[in-house]
Amino acid sequence: MRSVFVIARKDLRQRLRDCSAIVLGLVAPLTIAALMSFAFKGTESFHFTLGVVDSDHGPVASALIHALESPASRQIVTVKMYLSESAARAAVRNSKASSALVIPAGFSTSVTTNRPESLTTVTNVNNLIATNVTQSIATSYIAQLNADRLSVFTALGPSPTQGEINRLAADAATLRIPIQAVEKPVGAHQLTAISYFAPAMAIFFLLFIINFTARSFFVDRAEGMIERMRAAPVRPLEILAGKALSVFVYGLFSLATVAVITSAVFGAHWGNSLAVSLLLLAMVISVVCMTALVIGVSRTQRQAEGFVSILTFGLALLGGNFIFISSAPPLMRHLALFTPNGWALRGITSLATIGGGPGSVVTPILAMLAFSVVIGGVAASLANRAVSS
Repeated sequence: MRSVFVIARKDLRQRLRDCSAIVLGLVAPLTIAALMSFAFKGTESFHFTLGVVDSDHGPVASALIHALESPASRQIVTVKMYLSESAARAAVRNSKASSALVIPAGFSTSVTTNRPESLTTVTNVNNLIATNVTQSIATSYIAQLNADRLSVFTALGPSPTQGEINRLAADAATLRIPIQAVEKPVGAHQLTAISYFAPAMAIFFLLFIINFTARSFFVDRAEGMIERMRAAPVRPLEILAGKALSVFVYGLFSLATVAVITSAVFGAHWGNSLAVSLLLLAMVISVVCMTALVIGVSRTQRQAEGFVSILTFGLALLGGNFIFISSAPPLMRHLALFTPNGWALRGITSLATIGGGPGSVVTPILAMLAFSVVIGGVAASLANRAVSS
């Protein structure tokens, strides 16, 4: 067992002397995480300018405008009034307004008839979020009006007077659709860009350790060091375990340092410390097993570098290290479940938003450990082949 620690210490000493290892393990993830955080800054919240054309000036139109200008709505939308539909269209076209809502003349009067007037939305294909929100506003308001109209016409007799119509319409205006989506806080934190990309970049650059270790192994073999170890004698599995242990120590140190610095300097929220530590530990174990597998299946250093390139970028793309995995297509979200980094990011994102302790990340940890058992088992079976080649 002592030989395992000697080999690990030798590899760690070499890695610390290699400036590129320090850059990839610490400097690069911190720098890229900060840059991506700045690039995505502001995407956590949404606010847009809505142009409104009131050609009606009736009570129903006034109620809509009043709702849009309420304190709750001001957090999302700023209303800008225009005199005509053509002026609103020009504003949207010139990006002075993100979208526009046109209330036609006679809109208030028409809601008490069998054929009410329609609201017109003016949108821009380059601003899909504002388009969806504007269409949602129009749809929701029309749904409320239709519910009011239905209640009024249901309550009216066969020959209602205008006074009865007006009284019932006023009463119906105070009603609300009984089932509707209402935003309420549930105790979750908002996921900021830095809280996602800090662990994402730390894990991405952790994968580069596989290449460093594989290259170190083949250099040692080319220089006859592996043969001298075997003559010591050191068993092939101990040689591979020593290399793996150096990966474990270096990887754990890299992830822990990035987590501490991004939390203290950039304000990243990783979640419960113990739960995050267990997730990172499981992720490092996965990388250790993948490193052993690459060494086991490769015959030459060039072959190992090719395998590592495919493995690193394949896992990063599938696992969601470059994009918010929650906004990815459904197929990609399912494929991420076959990657250890995908499970790690899922667990950290859950801790950073919903919260919880170690019990809340049992599934991601078990998934990563299962991945490690399979990959590690294959790597262990190839240890003799790797050392003897």
